[in-house]
Amino acid sequence: MQTQEQINLYIASHPEWQRKLMVRIRQLVHTTNEDIQEAWRGQAPHFDLDASPLLGITASKTSVSVNFPQGANFKCAKLPYEPAAEEKPHRTVKFHEHDAFNESAFITLLQRAAAFNLKGNSPDGEGGKHADHAELENILRKDPSAWVNWNAFGKADRQEYAEWVADGRKEETRKRRIAQALELIREGLTRTEAAHRVKGA
Repeated sequence: MQTQEQINLYIASHPEWQRKLMVRIRQLVHTTNEDIQEAWRGQAPHFDLDASPLLGITASKTSVSVNFPQGANFKCAKLPYEPAAEEKPHRTVKFHEHDAFNESAFITLLQRAAAFNLKGNSPDGEGGKHADHAELENILRKDPSAWVNWNAFGKADRQEYAEWVADGRKEETRKRRIAQALELIREGLTRTEAAHRVKGA
């Protein structure tokens, strides 16, 4: 099933007030930046920009939550976050059935989230994940088969590889993972497919 269809079904499965709110949020996301791509992760809608997660949407019985993976790095005074651990970058905005939806404040938050992603996921614009993603792509460009497969992957699949590489704390670990990624991508395997193959071996 295509990502767009999965998101459509997710939205349609909820009560009317949640459906309307999620549809509007989705519209505002794409209006903010036409390069934002839809993704389906963790059984919920997500949106990526510049090959990095921008936000996710989840609905519970009483609320709709908009989750910003890097929300601690930007905020909007008119749209407060839910309480969260200060050392964690993740932040959430919750909307309940009878809450007024402040569209202008939400757009401001979206714009700040997008600006942060485009700077490379760090305040100074030199985010480690961004750099590792670029290094991985530079290696893949040198291998025609791997490069073709890489460009055939969805953004979420490419992001999985980039995050896996970036999660290596030591440089030697990241280098080793880049080499492993090259082999898997040359075979046309996503990280998920590679993990399933290992489990089934």
